[in-house]
Amino acid sequence: MRDSSDKTPIWKAIANALRSDLAEGRYAPGDKLPTEAALADRFGVNRHTVRHGISVLVEEGLVRTRRGAGAFVAATPTDYPIGNRVRFHENLIAAGRRPEKRMLALDERAATIGEAQALQIEAGDPVCAYHGLSLADGQPIAVFESLFPILRLPGITAALTETSSVTRALSIAGIDDYTRASTRLTAVRATATHALLLNVGEGDPLLRSSSVNTCAIGKPVEYGRTWFAGDRVTLTL
Repeated sequence: MRDSSDKTPIWKAIANALRSDLAEGRYAPGDKLPTEAALADRFGVNRHTVRHGISVLVEEGLVRTRRGAGAFVAATPTDYPIGNRVRFHENLIAAGRRPEKRMLALDERAATIGEAQALQIEAGDPVCAYHGLSLADGQPIAVFESLFPILRLPGITAALTETSSVTRALSIAGIDDYTRASTRLTAVRATATHALLLNVGEGDPLLRSSSVNTCAIGKPVEYGRTWFAGDRVTLTL
């Protein structure tokens, strides 16, 4: 007969069961685990016991928790090179990931003073603002806003309507090649909007990139701001 003191603690049994689920591919990297309430029902225990079991997986690096969002299967960060030639699709394909872009909004408006300085245009000149979401293997990794000087790039808005690729849109607008002139990186916290789009908690750490791309003659053709999920991307120089 086995003494009751030798029985596996329930929280450890929950951790073992969830670890098996991960090993069998029931949940992919980036997937959200069921809620504590759902897991409590599954295992017939209280939420505190479930939380104890999940904490073991967090310590092992298999799961990450986000305040107010829940528990997620840890995803391997995507290497994202920052250099003279930054191409979203090429970068992710080189990292073995499946790239995807989703357009959130596309509009024309007047450039602010700061935007005009970055683009070397006059404040109030028209710019095309492209707002979007970047994904790797279906997992959101960044929210971005790209601004294009309309007077310098006639037809850029129509081109971006046809394709989500900035490289192709610039080519349609007459820019066959462009390079990164500058990049500025800043640590920030996720706003409520960013948290919703990136599936992170409000206030979670993000890395904001502000950059300017120029054409062959050195004129700015794009001023971009990107907010990367801090735990999903490793920016390399």
